[in-house]
Amino acid sequence: MAHFAKLGIGNIVERVNVVSNLIATSEQVGIEFLKNLHGQDTNWKQTSYNTYGGVHSLGGTPLRKNFAGIGYTYDENRDAFIAPKTFNSWILDEDTCVWKAPIEKPITYSQNILGINNNPIKDIYNWNEETQSWDLEDFINNSTV
Repeated sequence: MAHFAKLGIGNIVERVNVVSNLIATSEQVGIEFLKNLHGQDTNWKQTSYNTYGGVHSLGGTPLRKNFAGIGYTYDENRDAFIAPKTFNSWILDEDTCVWKAPIEKPITYSQNILGINNNPIKDIYNWNEETQSWDLEDFINNSTV
């Protein structure tokens, strides 16, 4: 199946439609099909469900850096779909077109808690914009540590 993002004012994604590969034999054919359905004045760009951060999860060719979602922006200069900015302090990674925190997220594992196949469970961290840091989530007591 082929996916197409409908762009509105400011190249903001308003919706994402799925078109059969039997119809959308190319991007232009898929766009023509959608324009016939939704109006000739509509603006569409193909997007790949399997693309995130400029990588195709199945080893194919990535398309427009990220799968489009409602509220994303299509950046013509980068030929990329970019999610809304998560936090004011976050920075756009130019290679992946994904927002990144100003400091790297820690990776730690919960003590004495085992998951599938007795593997340790990764700790959950949430970004704290006020302190500009990652807060460890205490999912057992449903609070931050």
